[in-house]
Amino acid sequence: MRQSLSILLFLSTFGGLAEQAAAQTPFGFEYRSVANVVHGTETLTAPWAGGLNTAQFSSIDLNGDAQNDLYIFDRQTRRSYTYLNAANPSGGRRWEYAPEYQSLFPKELNNWVQLRDYDCDGRPDIFTMGSISGSIRVYHNVASGGGKPTFQLLTDELLYVSGNSQININTGGYNTPAIEDVNGDGRLDITTFNYINSTTIHYFVNTSTAACGGLSFALSTERWGGLQVCYSSCSSFVFGNDQCRSVLKPNHTSGNNLLPLDLDGDGKKDLLTARDNCPELVRLTNEGTTATARFTAAGQTANFPAATPLRLPNFPAPYSLDVTFDGRPDLVVTPNVFDHLDTISTHQSVWFYENTSATAVPDFAFRQNDFLQKDMLDAGDKAAVTFGDLTGDGLKDMLVSGVSRATTKGFYRASLWFYQNVGTAGNPVFKLITNDYLNLSGKKYGSLRPVLVDLNRDGTLDLAFSAFTLSNPSFNFIGYFLNTASASQAAAYNTATPTLLSNVPNRAYDTPTFTDIDGDGYVDMLLSTNTSSPTYPGQALRYYRNNGTQPLNQAFVVVNNDYGQLRTPTDERPNNLATAVADFDGDNQPDLVTIDELGQLHFYANFRSQSGLFMDRTDVLFNKTLSRFETLELGSRIENLYTLAAADVDNDGKPELFVGTQDGGVVALGVRSAVLSTKNTVAALPLSVYPNPATTTATVQTPQPTRLTVVDVLGRRVLTQPALLTQHTLELRGLVPGVYLVRAEAASGQTGTQRLVVQ
Repeated sequence: MRQSLSILLFLSTFGGLAEQAAAQTPFGFEYRSVANVVHGTETLTAPWAGGLNTAQFSSIDLNGDAQNDLYIFDRQTRRSYTYLNAANPSGGRRWEYAPEYQSLFPKELNNWVQLRDYDCDGRPDIFTMGSISGSIRVYHNVASGGGKPTFQLLTDELLYVSGNSQININTGGYNTPAIEDVNGDGRLDITTFNYINSTTIHYFVNTSTAACGGLSFALSTERWGGLQVCYSSCSSFVFGNDQCRSVLKPNHTSGNNLLPLDLDGDGKKDLLTARDNCPELVRLTNEGTTATARFTAAGQTANFPAATPLRLPNFPAPYSLDVTFDGRPDLVVTPNVFDHLDTISTHQSVWFYENTSATAVPDFAFRQNDFLQKDMLDAGDKAAVTFGDLTGDGLKDMLVSGVSRATTKGFYRASLWFYQNVGTAGNPVFKLITNDYLNLSGKKYGSLRPVLVDLNRDGTLDLAFSAFTLSNPSFNFIGYFLNTASASQAAAYNTATPTLLSNVPNRAYDTPTFTDIDGDGYVDMLLSTNTSSPTYPGQALRYYRNNGTQPLNQAFVVVNNDYGQLRTPTDERPNNLATAVADFDGDNQPDLVTIDELGQLHFYANFRSQSGLFMDRTDVLFNKTLSRFETLELGSRIENLYTLAAADVDNDGKPELFVGTQDGGVVALGVRSAVLSTKNTVAALPLSVYPNPATTTATVQTPQPTRLTVVDVLGRRVLTQPALLTQHTLELRGLVPGVYLVRAEAASGQTGTQRLVVQ
């Protein structure tokens, strides 16, 4: 729902997307599998999906073909993934990554997501955590054209009746509830570990009187099945009326997952449960009835499934759904952590057990620990990508950094995954050669963001990078290794000690982009930084000019410590910014693309011609399936870490854009059109707005008569001044304090925009 301040600047300047489309050849990016990627002898089927870390699985028909497709929500990044149930050319069915359907899902999903059909209309609805921590928000899936889902917010919290009161069903901020029919009456019930200490399970029975559906609840019991969790060990429970023995200090914190599931075919819901900081999935058999569950020590086992017991290092979460296309629900288990990814092999974090039973009693056979991940480029965590010829054969190779346990040393460390281009210049094929290029995992870096660039103008690619060590994560540095080989040879780097750039901030995840901004033949640096201090004022984006002096590490001198005056929709400086520069729109002028922790892409056309507050677009992703321009949304969560890179990998004259994700993968975007506009650029109309910030009134002056429009950050018109005047007085009383945009338009059509802060 929220639109960025900068998209409003663009839309107000050019008159909106519809007017723009009529006047221009539409430019944009689109999801594209720009190159094949090979691991060993296997060509990955979805290399550019972007990785998975903490996936949550549900089924839904996305395209209206009456087939259950796959929806995945990543808890850590709050990102949606969509896969179609598609015909396999070699026979049978397969999961086909279809990112165009991701934008059908709300951007406000948080913590956990389960798709369940509460009103029995055959369309799964969305259950997720609401704006109140622990509450349950519901989106209704309403009918739409083509059978695609459309979600409308129904409620931000589910309530249960207690006496004459209605009380919020609180699941806690870390637990994941189960939205399942527990008692077999066809209505969705809710089971959740209690939000105070997560030791007992609250069972909320659905009391709706309709023949099917409804969301009315009553608290049936605060100790479902007579179960109580004890924190003396990972699989410690007591049953009935027994109480846990007190311990001086709990060994584990309170976070629990649960899945009611009939495991023995008797029609009663048994229980699968797991807790944080524990690796096992505990099975508890229901020895009671459908209405009144009863769990006992005799029905408890931590060796489940029996043939190959699950041992996922941290906080397993089970999901029951058919992923083998045989109509039988299988078992998928993933880590449900927010952080502590150093405990998990995040490129192998989706455990899949196939249900091989033809009866009502499931038999789960282990198949793989990298379901779907095996088909994608996934370097673990915090990916960054760069391209360049590293072998001397004239073809662009690929380096992907990630933080994982994938190196031979087995520790959670950053390393470089080297993919050699074994294809051609126009049809690249990136084959994984090593996941520890230059043996940099031995440096014990906790982050590594590489850039292949010719820093010293000798015609070879040097390796610049941003990094910090695990022993000192508070000190981030920008360093480089010079390439000592000739241009026709394989790159050679002396990695004993990196040379560090002088006079730059040192906050974790600060990231450089090297490009010649002033046209003098020397690569300058745009530094994305979270630092704002007396020593290094600014934050977001700092412009360093390369003055060509020696030594090289002292040649970069800051010119602008708030380059572009980039801001979030709430007028704050963006955190964890990343940038890329290339001529994406084909006008022979470099463009700037940014992304920050909010996960939205911003496009600044011909940024070198802009000054002060840069104007941008965010509606630059063309969705071929939905036939519309939209924003690129890759998950919005504080401390999300994305990176950007631009490279023409298929040699078609149009650079591709690559997004390294928090989930350890890479999203690839191709250029849809290389022409941004068929019209000459019209200079922006200058205007002055004062006082700014303002409280009750503000004056707007322009050099020629103009009419005014004022919009808020959601793009809604709040004030208009239709008369053509050179000076307007805006009455601000009644406006909610915040950021607004003042748009002035002259009779000639020339427009100008200024930001106005109302206090």
